[in-house]
Amino acid sequence: MNVRLLVQTIRWNRTRLIALFVVGFGWGALIPVIYVSFSDVIRDLANSGAFPKELMNFGSGSLFTVPGAITIGFQHPIAIAFLGIFAVGTSTGAIAGERERGTLEVLLARPVSRRALYVTVATAVVILLAIELVSMLAGQLAGIVAVDIGDQVDIGSFWLVFVNALLLWAAFAAFSLAASVSFDRHSPALGLALAFLLVNYFLEILGSLWTDVDWTQEYSLFHHFQPTELLAGNAQPLDFLILAAAVAVPVIYALFVFPRRDLAAPD
Repeated sequence: MNVRLLVQTIRWNRTRLIALFVVGFGWGALIPVIYVSFSDVIRDLANSGAFPKELMNFGSGSLFTVPGAITIGFQHPIAIAFLGIFAVGTSTGAIAGERERGTLEVLLARPVSRRALYVTVATAVVILLAIELVSMLAGQLAGIVAVDIGDQVDIGSFWLVFVNALLLWAAFAAFSLAASVSFDRHSPALGLALAFLLVNYFLEILGSLWTDVDWTQEYSLFHHFQPTELLAGNAQPLDFLILAAAVAVPVIYALFVFPRRDLAAPD
């Protein structure tokens, strides 16, 4: 890993990092407020039978409990969008974007090997994701304290939520980087990475809303991110192992393929 390149990569992303940190904190703080404001209404609707209870769930979360609301906060499209900026956008542009601009040759002309370049970029993306996840968790904790519902959640388990979330998004980032080293243009790498993210998201949401096909959730990486269970003290080690494997496979692929690819000449 090249420390100088690592610092520079994070500096290049500092503007969006600051903006997304503020957005992440605000979004996280809003979730407990939404829970306190609407949980009783939703619970009454569910008990009345006016709406099927399944339609009041979203992914692995719901507004029936604080941990369920926190899960919604991480699985809502808004959260997916700004976490995906780093996990997909930054990752796919790191190698394929440099190839497309014809600047990868200049970068590799320095004393930086391809594997070192890949490890440096991967480390920078993980750091960016970690900071963004910390902002969301800090916002949620601030919101929980502000509306005084700390007795309804195991705050001591928030670190497990952080690890679980980081593994999930590192898996998407690893896939995106694997796509980035596989293409000479940014667009196909971005398209493949977005497709992978959206298919996983679709399978999770589909299974939560349609009980007849709830088996689809088992094929989604999002289903192995379970703040509801973690904050209830029911951590499942298998979820962590599956996400760790989802990180390892594309990393191994990229470390094998990237050093063996010829550099395409830019148009």
